[in-house]
Amino acid sequence: MLLLLFVSISAIRAQMPSNGNFVKNMQWGIDYKIHLTLFNDSNYTINVQDLIHSRTYSSDTLSGEFVYYPVMLARDFVEKLKENNSETNVSNTFTDNTKNQPVKKITLWSSLHEPIGGGWVHFVNCLLYSLETGYLNLKAPLMERPESSWKPKPLTLTFQRTHKWKYYVPVDQKQAQKEYFIKQKENQLDNLHDVPADFINLFLKTNNKKYKKIVESKDVVKQSRIDLVKLLLGANYLGEVQITFIKTMVQKSILQYSYNQLPNVILFDDMDAAVVMSLNETGYNLEQVVFRNSQNLSQSEKDERQRKIELTIHTINRANQKIFEERLRKYYK
Repeated sequence: MLLLLFVSISAIRAQMPSNGNFVKNMQWGIDYKIHLTLFNDSNYTINVQDLIHSRTYSSDTLSGEFVYYPVMLARDFVEKLKENNSETNVSNTFTDNTKNQPVKKITLWSSLHEPIGGGWVHFVNCLLYSLETGYLNLKAPLMERPESSWKPKPLTLTFQRTHKWKYYVPVDQKQAQKEYFIKQKENQLDNLHDVPADFINLFLKTNNKKYKKIVESKDVVKQSRIDLVKLLLGANYLGEVQITFIKTMVQKSILQYSYNQLPNVILFDDMDAAVVMSLNETGYNLEQVVFRNSQNLSQSEKDERQRKIELTIHTINRANQKIFEERLRKYYK
């Protein structure tokens, strides 16, 4: 569903409306399709059956798990990231961190959290965007493991699980799925705990042959979702050079963030509402909403439904932040 149409950043900024919203108009047609007009007057039509389905929540109905939506990054969030991550700073960071320096404990999460801030949803969405745009490639030279006949004595579990990998993460589908089931059996899937179930299901049902077809068809959405799972499966095996490389590629993709893309539309079934959201510094943000059979609803009914959706987004943001803080406390004990 995600269509990337790159234009120059200066042209984008010139076209963006002063309020920062990228959806100019949104309608639910009698053909049960969503019709979108973006800020640059480009038009798109989306089949309702292709939408991400959700519902409204209250604090009593949330399950205690992250609620994740793959949405666009808000303009104010991107602009702040661009201010904090200039091309010079990104290049210098990569150069400084790949020199011969004492090895320090570093994780993919902590490395990325430093430049982008936010919580888990920001981490996942920024990784996904860097994969979708091709800035981050799991088969990049710096992700490749050096050939070696060395074996630790005694053999370690890490060596036994990774020595056949060509890269620092399990790029091969068969190897990746094997690592997934080992981690699942040993209760080591923390990195995937809050990745959407449909991402994981797509990863598990895709063999090497199907994955190759996805790549050949240039279905960057499916490929990126599978690659995200592979990346997080191998995150605990990454060295500092690989983590710094990933961080740098994510930063570079953000610096060239394109607002000219088709936003994901979320269907709130219980409200008969199609919603466009973005992700800003505090969490999800409502951009646009349209109701099915809108002409048959009074303005007060529309206002009440929109109020419930806004309350849901606020509840999700608050719950996500609470879960995130609890995980951090456990992580840094």
